[in-house]
Amino acid sequence: MKLAPHLHRLGNDIVASYLVELPDGITLIDAGLPGHWRDLRRTLEEIERPLSDIRGLVLTHGDGDHIGFAERLRVEAGVPVFIHAADAHRVRTGEKPKTPMGPARLGPVLRFFAYGLRKNALRTRHVAEVTEVADGEVLDLPGAPVVVGMPGHSPGSIAVHVPAVDAVFVGDALTTRHVLTGREGAQPAPFTDEPETALHSLDRLAAVSASWVLPGHGAPWHGSPADVAAAVRSA
Repeated sequence: MKLAPHLHRLGNDIVASYLVELPDGITLIDAGLPGHWRDLRRTLEEIERPLSDIRGLVLTHGDGDHIGFAERLRVEAGVPVFIHAADAHRVRTGEKPKTPMGPARLGPVLRFFAYGLRKNALRTRHVAEVTEVADGEVLDLPGAPVVVGMPGHSPGSIAVHVPAVDAVFVGDALTTRHVLTGREGAQPAPFTDEPETALHSLDRLAAVSASWVLPGHGAPWHGSPADVAAAVRSA
């Protein structure tokens, strides 16, 4: 799905990742579920770019519904995978603390898990080799992505600011569609390790200048990071 010039979404409002295509190559943000590999290949065909144009994959955190095809991309295409150092162990092993499920409705929960099954969530492979990044780092990738530390959902949760496409990719630092309740609109994401820390991290997001705020779950937010941060707090 094309959102804007040079900016594409893979997946849908249930699980999404993103592709930034520029003349010097492609940067991916998150890898969704393993079945989104087909979405990736289809999008590459639509924009007439080869797999070899992908220069790097930046993960907003290490949870399974964001690392889907990452290891396949690394092994088959030699694409480096970047993640914050605090989530490197999570992405390599899948180990994470158990968090309360919180509010849920049967219909949305079933749709979330059914979608995961259709997209081969049970076949997610951990990433054997990663490049660790730090808060404030500017990555040597197309679009010069900037790492914005957003701890809370996980210790190494980040937002990825790509000024070249006027967008910030927030992973699960917030959501615009709660996968367990179906509620739409900007709000805290479920399965967050430290909810209070995640809320404090919204101050860092609010300081970013962008016209798109793009979550891993839910509709794209076409508006300022400051506005979406305020909406999450009011929710």
